[in-house]
Amino acid sequence: MSRSFLEALKNLGYAEGRNLVIESRFADTKMDQLPRLARELVASGVEIIVTIGTPTVQAAKDATTAIPIVMAGSADPVEHKLVASLARPGANVTGVTHSPGPEISGKGLQLLKEAVPALSRVAILWDSSALHEGLSLDAQRTVARAVDVRMLPMDVKTLDELTTALATVAREQTNGLFVFPNFINGKHEKLILEFAATNRVPTMFQNASSVAAGGLMSYYSNWTVIRQRAATFVDKILKGAKPADLPVEQPTKFELVINLKTAKALGLTIPPSVLGRADQVIE
Repeated sequence: MSRSFLEALKNLGYAEGRNLVIESRFADTKMDQLPRLARELVASGVEIIVTIGTPTVQAAKDATTAIPIVMAGSADPVEHKLVASLARPGANVTGVTHSPGPEISGKGLQLLKEAVPALSRVAILWDSSALHEGLSLDAQRTVARAVDVRMLPMDVKTLDELTTALATVAREQTNGLFVFPNFINGKHEKLILEFAATNRVPTMFQNASSVAAGGLMSYYSNWTVIRQRAATFVDKILKGAKPADLPVEQPTKFELVINLKTAKALGLTIPPSVLGRADQVIE
């Protein structure tokens, strides 16, 4: 579980080993293992299951209708039929969604174009099995037409497919790369960053940590705040609240992060109109 989540729990009075026991399970991008891991947690007798990512909460929901499930980030839970509504979830799932809607991915593409005016061909590393990524791709197509950018969607679910996709990006002389924050892209972030640096390809991520690691830009919800807010749901449920009655929270803070060191290495000058809107600049 993330450090920000554990720190938030600590601030609420919970400490592992004192009044809290944490049972952790990790699929390590092996999505087919999620149902088994969820069943293990249910069998272990945990009081609450905390999930990160849409496939994870789906696996937990399939494994139990009794144990409360707190989402520490998911795509639209109504669209994915994880809850009945945001205001009244209605069953055993509640928490925080990380997505305000697919339009935020279109906004990210628009910002990349504003930062790199010469942008003309953008490869999109996405996973077609993720409903929300497909919806985001549709939103990006609308933006791409408006800003005169050609999109090259690359459906990636395995390391081999990612390697093939990156080779295609290099061969097609694509001058931009948009990376969705799914499991496979996250696991192989270093490979993606090294490719982008070697081939001098500007990148747009949806995670500020990817920019700190060397990506050019990110624009998305604040993941730290999402994890912290999830801890408040755990606190409320441990104190007697029912998940069905706790409204799902949507993100309210979105951050634009720019790495000027990466921009310099790519030979780019970020326009002041974009730089002035950045919430964080890495120099």
